[in-house]
Amino acid sequence: MGVIIVREMVGTSPRSWSDAARQAVATAARTVRNIKTVEVVKSTAVVEDGEIVEYRVDLKIGFEYEG
Repeated sequence: MGVIIVREMVGTSPRSWSDAARQAVATAARTVRNIKTVEVVKSTAVVEDGEIVEYRVDLKIGFEYEG
């Protein structure tokens, strides 16, 4: 592995925190190649009427530099 570039993003899901992380990686993978690492920095949720309606994860996604 050479140089790793790290970008931050937020993933969301109505199902779970792990699904929110999967959604973020899947979205990033559409435009970024060679994703090598994912670090969940923070997990939060949106609550309405006493129920969790959206799970959120703040991620750092690392991908290999190709330049």
